[in-house]
Amino acid sequence: MFGKQKVAALVAEFFGTGVLTLLFLTVWHSQIPVAYFVALAAGLGLALITFVLHETSAAHFNPALTFALWTARKVDTLTGVVYIVVQLLGAWAAYYLFSYYYPAGQQTLEGHFVARTMVAEGVGTLVFSFGLAATIYKVYSTSVVAAYSGLAYMLGIVTASTASIGLLNPAVALGFRTWHIWGSAGWGTYVLGPVLGAVVGVNLYALLFTDNGAKKVAVAATASTTKKPAAKKKPAAKRSTARRKR
Repeated sequence: MFGKQKVAALVAEFFGTGVLTLLFLTVWHSQIPVAYFVALAAGLGLALITFVLHETSAAHFNPALTFALWTARKVDTLTGVVYIVVQLLGAWAAYYLFSYYYPAGQQTLEGHFVARTMVAEGVGTLVFSFGLAATIYKVYSTSVVAAYSGLAYMLGIVTASTASIGLLNPAVALGFRTWHIWGSAGWGTYVLGPVLGAVVGVNLYALLFTDNGAKKVAVAATASTTKKPAAKKKPAAKRSTARRKR
């Protein structure tokens, strides 16, 4: 049913999302859970796994980003659904792995809907997805894509960190247990916020800053100003002056 390339893409999304979630959990529960340090670690981690796995699965590692790319018609429906499922599974696996070697347990962050937190997560994800959209709509090398991804993620986390954890990723938020699939806690903050921010960021860039519209305008302007060369008149046929032979 699935070829080697498709299986590799799913494993890449599972592994990449799991690594990102585990990195977040480890840094957040360290001795220095400062927002800027968390942003630096997360940005470097995303840059590394993007550099390694970008050519395999396009390196989404984020259900909100996958959904936003689906709305922009950059991902087909089946691929988007399967990507989101394996991303959530990767984050879930990272949570249980972290719980295994951190027996003290992590603080439960589930809570009721907080509009301020949702807005912060949405704006941070908008910054991240807007910067990442440039690597999707333009042709860059893998190293440049990885660098842009890491920097955009760092800026997005710092932007959101005043009023939220700054996860900008529903899968990572699942690993943090800020929401759970079978309940309502956190859906409006750490899921809806990033999804809305990613949709706005990706589609805003696609609408205003891609080259397609500019190229069409330029082609139309060139076509309207270019005059066709005047058709050359054919020389008049010479009348025969030869006399008919008798």
